[in-house]
Amino acid sequence: MTPLLLFPGAGSSASSPSLVAIEHAVAPRLCVRADFPYRKAGRKAPDRPPVLLQAVRDEAAPLLATGESLLLGGRSMGGRICSMAVADVDDPLPAAGLVLISYPLHPPGRPDTLRVEHLPRITVPCLFVSGTKDAFGTPDELTKWTATIPGPVTHVWIDGKGHDLKGADDRIALAVSDWLALL
Repeated sequence: MTPLLLFPGAGSSASSPSLVAIEHAVAPRLCVRADFPYRKAGRKAPDRPPVLLQAVRDEAAPLLATGESLLLGGRSMGGRICSMAVADVDDPLPAAGLVLISYPLHPPGRPDTLRVEHLPRITVPCLFVSGTKDAFGTPDELTKWTATIPGPVTHVWIDGKGHDLKGADDRIALAVSDWLALL
């Protein structure tokens, strides 16, 4: 079974309840929850993207060394960085799919500052799980921009929830587990 590597959002850690819920929901599939270097060092401010991208590569390397394919993703910034690693122009990280929870399409209140330039280079299946009231991207905005992804895209909307998807860990985990079963 293809292992799943998950990263947290900028303000959280690998022990975030939603990542733990996903790990339990996809068992017995191997699910590795990883922290970024700034979190491991006890800092709150995220590292710059090159450091974050290298961290994804470093955490993925031992899983890819087994010869297995790999599923990647995470919450918010964690998922975005994984999607950027898979879409890297010079050295795309091989992946069988992306699990993107609360993808941060743009900063809140700044829909003109999009984080979408890499999306047209993603060719693997993608799952986006988002709240219908997410300030980082509305359903219409997210649907518009994920249509630029050549790979198959699945959206799961959690009605009435914002970016934190508070209280929806079981629904998130079920959406991921169901999607993985269809891959």
